[in-house]
Amino acid sequence: MNHFQMLSTCLGMFLFITCNQAQSTQSVSDKVIVTPQGDTIQKVIKSEAEWKLELTDFEYFVLREAGTERAFTGAFWNKKEKGTYVCRACGFPLFSSDTKFKSGTGWPSFYQPVNKYCIADKKDNKYGWDRTEVRCARCGGHLGHVFPDGPKPTGLRYCINSASLKFVEKE
Repeated sequence: MNHFQMLSTCLGMFLFITCNQAQSTQSVSDKVIVTPQGDTIQKVIKSEAEWKLELTDFEYFVLREAGTERAFTGAFWNKKEKGTYVCRACGFPLFSSDTKFKSGTGWPSFYQPVNKYCIADKKDNKYGWDRTEVRCARCGGHLGHVFPDGPKPTGLRYCINSASLKFVEKE
């Protein structure tokens, strides 16, 4: 084998290995959340059949089909106790009662999540509206929407369905 053939073979093997590593890194990021501290949190990945077994019909409608509960009907729109609101589907901490405020909309409203990596944003243009859907970053469950009309310090209003949340009271 001459030097040109050997060099070509080595280069081909190198490209094959690096391409495979890039693909494997990409699939890992789909399965974990990496915190700013470098910790990893496993994402919850289930089939729709598994979600249907774990959630009530209405919870499934809201969390998995991006449904919405009617205003002033959810369990948490007027809740004032101190604690943490977690994802009903996977238990991931999402919002603190310290950032909850009375928006007058009939849904629990918060001006910020507990951290920057617990919420995933997604453009939502359904019904001709230009808005941003918010989902649980760990399981992909639909939570509600975020709007730019909230109070200081963020100016944001996370308008969240009670059906997508559980409340963990502060001890």
